[in-house]
Amino acid sequence: MRGHPHRGEAGRQVTAAVPVAERGAEIGRRIGVGLMYGLWRPRVLGSWRVPAGGPVILAVNHSHNIDGPMVMGTAPRGTHFLIKKEAFVGPLGSFLEGIGQLKVDRSVADRTAITDALAVLEGGGVLGIFPEGTRGDGDFASLRAGLAYFAVRSGAPIVPVAVLGSTERRGRLIKGLPPLRSRVDVVFGDPFEAVEGARSSNEGGGGRRAGGSGRRTRKALDEATVRIQDRLTGHLDTARRLTGR
Repeated sequence: MRGHPHRGEAGRQVTAAVPVAERGAEIGRRIGVGLMYGLWRPRVLGSWRVPAGGPVILAVNHSHNIDGPMVMGTAPRGTHFLIKKEAFVGPLGSFLEGIGQLKVDRSVADRTAITDALAVLEGGGVLGIFPEGTRGDGDFASLRAGLAYFAVRSGAPIVPVAVLGSTERRGRLIKGLPPLRSRVDVVFGDPFEAVEGARSSNEGGGGRRAGGSGRRTRKALDEATVRIQDRLTGHLDTARRLTGR
């Protein structure tokens, strides 16, 4: 990737690995379809809003552990989620890597995770992010800077995603999961740019590949974060009205 700390042969290896990772993400999507629709009854609204090609970031609220798998199984494209490194243990870790998921150490500025995430976007893939960082109320009330950085750096549009209903009731068989065959709503919103007017600066360059505005100052990231939070909370309100949740 040009202009990134991984240059030369290492950079070419990262870029070359993206098609393999994309195949893994598509396998993960198909597995997710079987599991999510087999165990629960997802109601999916607005999935057509996800761009059919090119880089895109799915910004997902996070209140339950099934939120990520639910989006993987309902999104129209294979998704690479940034997942805490603690989940990559034993066979589960190998499985997550095999389906194109990205390990991140949340305690530090994880340069490997940053490189991998930007490589997904540079290759025209879909990056999934929980912008709140950790599981909570799922209301987008507190965003970390990572989403703004990836969006500004890559120029990829953001699609807000609201997962609703995953925490309403506890299952009888497995207390930590929603009741089997219960309904979970997944609502995709309209794509938007982290930096206002960024789309026009990226047009005319021979395709909708990742390519940011270049404004990665603290002020630019802070402004992007405010804009992103406004759009995400607005989408969540709309999703709640649409679903009655």
